[in-house]
Amino acid sequence: MRNWKMIMTVCCTAAVCAALSACVAPAPSAQAEFPSVIQVENVGTGQENRKVTVSAGETVKVTPDMAQIVYRIVTEDRDAAKCQEKNSQLLDQVIQYLKDQEIQDNSIKTADFSLDTQYDWSGNRRTLIGYEMSTRLEVTDVPVEKVGSILTGAVSAGASEVWSVSYFSSRYDEAYKEAMEKAMAMALDKAETLAHAGGCQVTDVLGIRELSDNQSGRYVESGISRTANFSAKMAAEQDTAGEAAAVMPGEMEVSADIEVDYLLLPQ
Repeated sequence: MRNWKMIMTVCCTAAVCAALSACVAPAPSAQAEFPSVIQVENVGTGQENRKVTVSAGETVKVTPDMAQIVYRIVTEDRDAAKCQEKNSQLLDQVIQYLKDQEIQDNSIKTADFSLDTQYDWSGNRRTLIGYEMSTRLEVTDVPVEKVGSILTGAVSAGASEVWSVSYFSSRYDEAYKEAMEKAMAMALDKAETLAHAGGCQVTDVLGIRELSDNQSGRYVESGISRTANFSAKMAAEQDTAGEAAAVMPGEMEVSADIEVDYLLLPQ
């Protein structure tokens, strides 16, 4: 009986050892893991070394069809209130004249005004002698064919002088697009010439840069300005003779300047 118990104990011990050994996983072997797909990236195409950069500019001439006129209305008086009243009266007369010439309200603007004291500095002392008021009136969208008569008529109506006259074209944007197209054609021609000389050919456009857009070119200053004062006396003489001020708007230039990068390939 004792031998039987001993045999059972040995069998149980062996079974427990086998179970324990089954729970312990074998140590994995050290192996490197590789992805199933290896991707190789090109770090540089070399296109930056196979390009040509050219600059080009073109100009389109257009005839101005509209104008902007700036007037000054100046009054003087020993009394400040009366000086302002005179100025306001003349301003109303000029504005009414412009409206009679079919100039729209939104094309007439009072730009600024000032009221200054006037002194007599003789005798080593300052003596107040009166006041001077100046108002600047801007008139836009004046048809070119009316500029001469409106210059004369507004001064006759009460404007003290013509400060400036500027001409512009309603075709400016259209002309600028035309100039850009011509500049682009010139850039391609220059690039192809250089490429052919270097044994290459032009393919794609890599980049385009607009170098300038001279918006001030929308307006062209004329010779009539503050320094060339168109006075009330001159206006009265021309108005009596039934003449209009002579104006010559001429032509204005609309320019476009660009820089273009082209891709070069061997011929």
